[in-house]
Amino acid sequence: MLLRHLRYLLAVADNGGFTRAAEVLHVSQPTLSQQIRQLEETLGVTLFDRTSRTVTPTDSGLAYIECARRVLVELAAGKRALHDVKDLSRGTLRLAMTPTFMAYLVGPIVRDYCARYPNIHLEICELSMGDIEVGIADDSLDIAIAFDHVRNPDIESIPAFVETLSLMVGRYHPLYDCKTPLTAEQVAGLDFALLTPDFATRTCVDDYFSKVGITPKIVIEVNSVNTLLEVIQYSGVATILPEPIANQDRGLHKLQMLETAPQRGASLLRRKNNYHNAASIAFMELVLETVAPNI
Repeated sequence: MLLRHLRYLLAVADNGGFTRAAEVLHVSQPTLSQQIRQLEETLGVTLFDRTSRTVTPTDSGLAYIECARRVLVELAAGKRALHDVKDLSRGTLRLAMTPTFMAYLVGPIVRDYCARYPNIHLEICELSMGDIEVGIADDSLDIAIAFDHVRNPDIESIPAFVETLSLMVGRYHPLYDCKTPLTAEQVAGLDFALLTPDFATRTCVDDYFSKVGITPKIVIEVNSVNTLLEVIQYSGVATILPEPIANQDRGLHKLQMLETAPQRGASLLRRKNNYHNAASIAFMELVLETVAPNI
């Protein structure tokens, strides 16, 4: 059995048939079919049901496809290990963050990391929590900064810091210069612009409102952190976002609340029991050493 057989197997499974898989692999369909037949003969099982219009994996096929994916992921990690340079004179770091962390962390982290390791090539992605878990699990990401609620048991979550969310307004809001802590009743009277419910930050905000007995007046919902920040800067509505986002450069002012502000844990995520390259280890050390103490 060759690695080619495993790659061909996954191509057929992922593309739903031999025709599209052959196009993706740049091989003829008869060649692809022959290779899959050889694999089936070697294993002594039928991997695909070819009796209908669509080609679907058999029960045996599903089990073997899952194993094949893991094998190719581990082999890819092994290949990177061979090319890893321990002195960080070269290398690549595939990094991801959720949108709210991206809004205030990516700039300082990239600045400090590049200053220490100027020869490391960075690939940075802004992803949802769910997509980060997928990327870590399938080894398309080395490390991520995200929330500590990880569902995949194959992902290691290393506590990094505790993030505080704050009530904030822009300079056009009537409470922009307010220095007196707001009561729950005053907060309930504000008009809010919030991230859409599919954001983990929105879930945290909703849980906070529920805990303190506030039914917020949500007049705007936005599916982008940057867009939300623009809305807050130029309108008379309030929002709740990570505290470090409220700064003078953005023209945002943090309002104090009598109720304790919501908090959540932030973690570094990476695959368990996997090879971790020197670039990702150095990144983890940088975050724990310099970022965590300043949040």
